[in-house]
Amino acid sequence: MKWKEYQTTANLPRPGRPSKLSAHTRRRLIRDAAKRTMFTLDELQRSTAEVGDSVHRTTISRTLHKSGLYGRVARRKPFLKDIHKKCRLKFATSHLGDTPNMWKKVLWSDETKIELFGNNAKRYVWRKSNTAHHPEHTIPTVKHGGGSIMVWACFSSAGTGKMVKIDGKMDGAKYRTILEENLMESAKYLRLGRRFDFQQDNDPKHKAKSTMEWFKNKHIQVLEWPSQSPDPNPIENLWKELKTAVHKCSPSNLT
Repeated sequence: MKWKEYQTTANLPRPGRPSKLSAHTRRRLIRDAAKRTMFTLDELQRSTAEVGDSVHRTTISRTLHKSGLYGRVARRKPFLKDIHKKCRLKFATSHLGDTPNMWKKVLWSDETKIELFGNNAKRYVWRKSNTAHHPEHTIPTVKHGGGSIMVWACFSSAGTGKMVKIDGKMDGAKYRTILEENLMESAKYLRLGRRFDFQQDNDPKHKAKSTMEWFKNKHIQVLEWPSQSPDPNPIENLWKELKTAVHKCSPSNLT
């Protein structure tokens, strides 16, 4: 091929240093990384060495980057069994024909914990070398998060309803008290009328017989909700906004 194209068999100038990885090893490396997505660079390095090409981690990383594979922090998602997946699919298909106006009649609810120093999200800072531990480049943390509060809240497409601080341990009786004092008032404030769907997850205290009796007596329709499905609840986006706003204020104590 070289003779046909260049009429010579001598080594010709090349654009850079030849790769230390053979074509076969490169293909195997990319295949391993694509199939075993949780493999670390060290594991890929050992796997490559077993084939006969011992190279630095940087070479492996650069090779994977050229093929479009990049190391990223894995997203955390609810653990789903097959039964959970089937229920979620059934829920989705049963609501395919719903109109936007139907979803406007849903009052979404949930509880969440807000930690005083619990913002664990990664933050990037612009800094010079050897200044990583300067106060302006660090995020202060305390052991056990410095305390936290639990809140219950609800919202609809029209806006936010009431938010309630939960004192002590949450149980069925306390949950029903929260509903009694805040649910209908929130629905009235959001102008949902009498015919609306109330969303809650399948926590045992939410689905307790006495709690479901309360809904029945109040003539409140409860939206059927698949187990292990916090991510379809749009209130999760609201919690993120709330917690970001709280931590921007840099509170120094729970009060």
